[in-house]
Amino acid sequence: MTTLLTEVQTSDKMVKIAREQLDAFNSGDWEHMRAGLASDSRYEELGTERKVDGPERIIEVYKGWKQAFPDAAGTVTSAFASGDTAVLEVTWNGTHAGPLTTAQGTIPASGKSQKVPAAIFYTFDGDTIKESRHYFDTMTLLKQIGVQPK
Repeated sequence: MTTLLTEVQTSDKMVKIAREQLDAFNSGDWEHMRAGLASDSRYEELGTERKVDGPERIIEVYKGWKQAFPDAAGTVTSAFASGDTAVLEVTWNGTHAGPLTTAQGTIPASGKSQKVPAAIFYTFDGDTIKESRHYFDTMTLLKQIGVQPK
């Protein structure tokens, strides 16, 4: 019984830390976000094929998204944790009000709103995030901001 209780407490704690990362992004609290990352953390965006290592580079990626979508906010629709991994299912909402830098160039602000489903998998090392893998629907995002035909 004690082992099960410990596993539940650990799972709850990982989900709480993962949610705090999302809340930090929503509010632009980069210091709080940085505090939740391991010194050798890695971030991967599967939709853009971007991979970065280290808290500073990870924060820069998130700042880039906030520059392109200043009002961007993620809403958690479900959360789960097991072992050393927590998963958040998220809906991203925001207005494309700034330049969006991509590997193919910069997309100027369109003023259009977007709503995109996503999932973020966080792997933990103790109480810090060692790795995060962010899956989101890039094609829907590009269609909604007018870059891809509908």
